[in-house]
Amino acid sequence: MDGIASDVAVGVKRSSDDLLSGSLYNSPNSSVTANGGDSKKLRVEDSMDSPPSRVIHIRKLPNEVSETEVIALGLPFGKVTNILMLKGKNQAFLELGTEEAAVTMVNYYTAVTPQVRNVPVFIQYSNHKELKTDSALNQRAQAVLQAVSAVQEGGSPSSDTAGESVLTPAPSPVLRIIIDNMFYPVTLDVLQQIFSKFGTVMKIITFTKNNQFQALLQFSDPVNAQQAKLSLDGQNIYNSCCTLRIDFSKLVNLNVKYNNDKSRDYTRPELPAGDGQPAVDPSVAAALNKDSTSLLGAISPLSAAAAAAAAAGRVALSGHSVPGGVLLVSNLNDEMVTPQSLFTLFGVYGDVQRVKILYNKKDSALIQMSDGNQAQLAMSHLNGQKMYGKIIRVTLSKHQTVQLPREGLDDQGLTKDFTSSPLHRFKKPGSKNFQNIFPPSATLHLSNIPDNVTEEDLRLLFSNSGGTVKAFKFFQDRKMALLQMSTVEEAIQALIDLHNYDMGRGHRLRVSFSKSTI
Repeated sequence: MDGIASDVAVGVKRSSDDLLSGSLYNSPNSSVTANGGDSKKLRVEDSMDSPPSRVIHIRKLPNEVSETEVIALGLPFGKVTNILMLKGKNQAFLELGTEEAAVTMVNYYTAVTPQVRNVPVFIQYSNHKELKTDSALNQRAQAVLQAVSAVQEGGSPSSDTAGESVLTPAPSPVLRIIIDNMFYPVTLDVLQQIFSKFGTVMKIITFTKNNQFQALLQFSDPVNAQQAKLSLDGQNIYNSCCTLRIDFSKLVNLNVKYNNDKSRDYTRPELPAGDGQPAVDPSVAAALNKDSTSLLGAISPLSAAAAAAAAAGRVALSGHSVPGGVLLVSNLNDEMVTPQSLFTLFGVYGDVQRVKILYNKKDSALIQMSDGNQAQLAMSHLNGQKMYGKIIRVTLSKHQTVQLPREGLDDQGLTKDFTSSPLHRFKKPGSKNFQNIFPPSATLHLSNIPDNVTEEDLRLLFSNSGGTVKAFKFFQDRKMALLQMSTVEEAIQALIDLHNYDMGRGHRLRVSFSKSTI
């Protein structure tokens, strides 16, 4: 087998009683054997003044720590050739390819406290010069190491014929992060919460590319970037969604000009917000820098609202739900906007309950979503988008609900209650609509198309919404199609105008944003 999987073995032991069940160690004087008298009380707490060895002894690991997380500690310093987990004792032995790599590792962690899952661990040289694992454990070893190899090489085989490990030192302190299946909002502050577990996060830039939320994140040290990549790549931030895809960036330094909801330089809090965005409140920044519950595996969709609140820079993670789901939308085109148009657009990201265009400020509106998660999702996707020719601003409102006008009071149709609307996309638990939430894009997904409707019919219909249809493609069953407008703004307009359009024969056209291109 190529690369690391052929020359690294992984041993896993559940308790100290298992230590003597096989020949696990092979030291120069053979003092550690299967049943030798001196081995019956093998001391795993080696003395601090042990001479350098390529075997590293790690103590006080958190419960349920994985092999991958332990490998991540040694990975940046060179080739990892063996690992033995003593899970009953919360300890592990890590064997590096050379003594020089081990010395570099111990020296580094003398100055920088090593942490696993935000828990400080203790690292020292082992008395043993080599690890030898039970062959019965090889199957598990290969599985773990193939996974590690795939993470490091992006799934490509090693071309190193000399048999050197593919686990090379980190090339950059900057990671490129892509979020797949982003049902809940994942923004700058959520990323900072997650990645700061692995070291000092200095800068973050977030953006949307190819209809996917992406980020560039810079650590103070490439070692931390390496650990974060190994531990987090492929993990879900929330249960069953928001999957992290992580690579090293070709950049080695990020240039951040503004501190706002899209970019942040934590080393320069004096930077302006830029583009009318609110600067980060110092108290919020301080709260976000404090240790908090790990996002990975700890947050279910039910408590994701707490993380969503942190994402908006409002509160630190606390396990409490977001109170209310009311958004304030400003810089609207007051001559064109209606409660119905806002209901349709924001309804892509949640079930809109009520909409109120403000009587004395008709370029602003309050929108009540069914919960805080949906409000966060709509805000993260629609803030900064163009609607009726104007860039809209979406923020969380201090209001808990949108009040309906008093009975008998005419508010000129500025307030509308959509509570019982049949057009809510997310009423049904487990609806496939939950898996098809994407940022606004020029490509639209059309469904519920009648059999007798042709491509020309749909091209003409969408051209009449005021834009240009650039491309079109029917799905195989012709009940669904992709249609590409020339700009995202035109696609937003077309979705507002034509979602739920009566196509005849009892068919109402369904329109949503697509992650695909034609």
